[in-house]
Amino acid sequence: KHLAISMVPMKFLLLGLAALRTQSSSQVQAFGHFANSIRNSGKKMSSSSSSLDMARTRGLERTEEGATPLAGGMTLYVKPAQDGTSVGDCPFAHFVRMVLTEKGLDYDLIPSTPENKPQWLLDDYEGKMPALRHRKECYVDSEVIAQYLDFFFQEPALAVSSAGETEEASAVLDGFFPAMAKFTKHSPNGDEEDKEKQAALEEKLQGLENYLGKDGRTGPYLVGNGEQFTLLDCSLAPKLYAMDVCLGQIKDNAIDLAGKYPKLRQYMDDVFERPSFKSTVEYGPETVVWGWTSYH
Repeated sequence: KHLAISMVPMKFLLLGLAALRTQSSSQVQAFGHFANSIRNSGKKMSSSSSSLDMARTRGLERTEEGATPLAGGMTLYVKPAQDGTSVGDCPFAHFVRMVLTEKGLDYDLIPSTPENKPQWLLDDYEGKMPALRHRKECYVDSEVIAQYLDFFFQEPALAVSSAGETEEASAVLDGFFPAMAKFTKHSPNGDEEDKEKQAALEEKLQGLENYLGKDGRTGPYLVGNGEQFTLLDCSLAPKLYAMDVCLGQIKDNAIDLAGKYPKLRQYMDDVFERPSFKSTVEYGPETVVWGWTSYH
């Protein structure tokens, strides 16, 4: 059996990791605390393995100093594009790929249809993707995968030490993606319900615009003063890309991002130029349009 930790809010995970990094315990003990905190939040974990057992045995290579995961042996299973073999437009898979790229970690990428998913993925994880298998260990939630990678492969660090700054940025993002999805998927364009959904999305966009325009910001990224590129940027960038494409090609350019939300537009342009984004967005606009009109 493989162990999965899934469906944990990004805010909780980011704050948990920031706290754990201030402790003087070993990596194994720290990850044990991390896993325990996830279990204590009411999320399901394997009943037959304690969190410390997980850190000791679930796909971790042992050394003289203790258990620590090593780079290599990673495979990422993702949703495919229309042809069934190319990479699809899933923003959650793209998030994970950005983190892997930022860390310089090699991995095999396997787009998987329901017909060619590994049997263990179907049996143990209900076929959920993205799924990162690291030797014997597997995770099937993008936020947990990102935290796992950032905790054990800390260069470069993608989590800031200030819990308050992370919490503030996370709060601004709350509800953005559901609002964007509801507006994008609604048809026909321009009816009363569509206008209501657009207004709900624009409320979230205005919150982002206000946050990015705060005094004291000196860098282009999301958290704190914007100087550090973080997991939240990796998570947000693919969703903003999907929105950007869908506004132009599905929603008749209903929202003028550059005109109404210039700071958000500049943020988007900056993160879209990040090498970790550019090298993992090969699916392109056509696949985004196909995905949002037929797959999501």
